[in-house]
Amino acid sequence: MTEAATGETTEDTLAIEFADLRPALEAVLMVADEPLAAASLASAVGHPTAAVIDALEALAAEYTEQGRGFDLRNVAGGWRFYTREEYAAVVEGFVLEGQQARLTQAALETLAVVAYKQPVSRARVSAIRGVNVDGVMRTLLTRGLVEEAGQDHETGANLYRTTGYFLERIGITDLGELPELAPYLPDLADMEEELTEQVSQEALAAQPEEGAANGSDSDDAAESQA
Repeated sequence: MTEAATGETTEDTLAIEFADLRPALEAVLMVADEPLAAASLASAVGHPTAAVIDALEALAAEYTEQGRGFDLRNVAGGWRFYTREEYAAVVEGFVLEGQQARLTQAALETLAVVAYKQPVSRARVSAIRGVNVDGVMRTLLTRGLVEEAGQDHETGANLYRTTGYFLERIGITDLGELPELAPYLPDLADMEEELTEQVSQEALAAQPEEGAANGSDSDDAAESQA
């Protein structure tokens, strides 16, 4: 009688098994960041360890026969996908190109604002720069130069700060070593003053309307008394 008929399972087999062993193994190995032992894979996919080893060896042979750009190796007691040696130069070129990609002027200016005003919200950075910075902030987050730093207690907006990688890239050990004025944001103080003046002007512009409304009410009251 089979295990499926009796409802019994072994230590290496889950109660519910996947229909296809090889695709299940490929799916798990695709997201692994370190070599996985056959026993761990067997537990993950719900198949006996012996069957998993046979499937892994068959997959490795299949990849080699097909001339894939990657292969499946059993290294240090674990299985993992690796780039084939003959394509190492292609992968190296791709990785280095991504690391050496230069930031745009907009990204540099946004990064300077974050560095000098952190922790700071996106809205605050946008106000200082005078443009929407959502796309640029996503770029800085992806590049590992900026990270989230909690939320503003008053507005609930997400706050952002520079990372250790940012310090490493510009060659300093802490933010105290930043120059007094960011080279890409020479008029930061002026922009702060302009923002303050703009808010004040908007507040003053709203007052006459309120006064006019109050005056109108007073006139109506006077006419009623007359």
